Amino acid sequence: MTHFPQPHPQRRSPRVHLGGSILALVLLEDGERAKGKLQTVSVTGGLLRMARALTSGDFVEIAFQTQSGPVHGMAEMLHPTQMASEGVMQPFRFIALGDDDHRALRMVVDAVTDRSFLGIRSSQWLSPKGS
Repeated sequence: MTHFPQPHPQRRSPRVHLGGSILALVLLEDGERAKGKLQTVSVTGGLLRMARALTSGDFVEIAFQTQSGPVHGMAEMLHPTQMASEGVMQPFRFIALGDDDHRALRMVVDAVTDRSFLGIRSSQWLSPKGS
């Protein structure tokens, strides 16, 4: 089954900041390829650092490897931001992901967001016995 990620209007999907540690391949409609480094990702989209901007509204295929497996999906490029000497920051939103791709992406996002809550357990909020 194919997933069609939809942003929730009142709640943003959790973002995972990767800092450019994952290389992504972008395949444009005309068959041209571009490379970028994944800066941030969520189950609804992400942000790539690229050498040159792609046109906002372009439909592309994006592929990258995660610890949970490969992710390959269809995406729409959003409005890029030119950085002084660091290239372009190009946001995108996923349009369609296969089951395995969605699962791998969800596992990465969940693993990182779960780590941010480690260390506090509900039992720590219980009052001591005898109080």
